[in-house]
Amino acid sequence: MTDANSDTTVPSPEPDPGAEEAEQFESDLASLQRERDDLLDTTRRLQADFENYRKRVAREQASLAERSTERLLEQLLPVLDSFELAVMNLDQSDVDEMVRKGIDLVYAELVAVMERAGLQRIEANDAPFDPNEHEAVLQDDGDGEPHVEDVLRTGWKLKGRVLRPAMVKVTRKKSE
Repeated sequence: MTDANSDTTVPSPEPDPGAEEAEQFESDLASLQRERDDLLDTTRRLQADFENYRKRVAREQASLAERSTERLLEQLLPVLDSFELAVMNLDQSDVDEMVRKGIDLVYAELVAVMERAGLQRIEANDAPFDPNEHEAVLQDDGDGEPHVEDVLRTGWKLKGRVLRPAMVKVTRKKSE
C-alpha cells in the first residue's frame, strides 16, 4: 500500500539563479576581454603605422629639401665661376683697392654661404688624376701616372658627392 504522503520521488532542485548570473557574467567578461585585446592590438597597429608614416614623410621632406638645395647650388656654380674669374683678373688689373676689397668680400661671403649648405671645393692641383672627380680636357703625353697639372674650372662636391667635376689639364709624371 502506498501512502500518498509517502511518495518517494525526490523533487528536482530548482536552478540557482545566482549560478546562472555568474555564468553569464563570466561569459560577458571573457567577451569584453577579447574585445579589449582586439582594440589594443588595433591601437598598437595604428600607432606603429602612424609612426612609420611620420618617419617616411620626414625622410621625403629632407630629400626634397636636399634636392632643392642641390638644384640651387648647381645654378649658382656659374655665378661662382664668374666671381672667381673676376677675382683673378683683379690681380692683373689696376683697380681701386676699395673695389678689390668689396669684390673679395662678396666672393668670400658667397663661398661661405654655399659651403654652409654643404658645398666643398675639389682640391685638384697636383693631385693624382681621378676620373670620378676630374674631367680631363687637355693632356700631355708621357710615361707615368697621370696627375693634374692645371685646373681650368673648379670642381665641387655636395656633402661628399661630386656635383660638378673639376675641369683639368693632365700630365704624366714619372714615379721617383
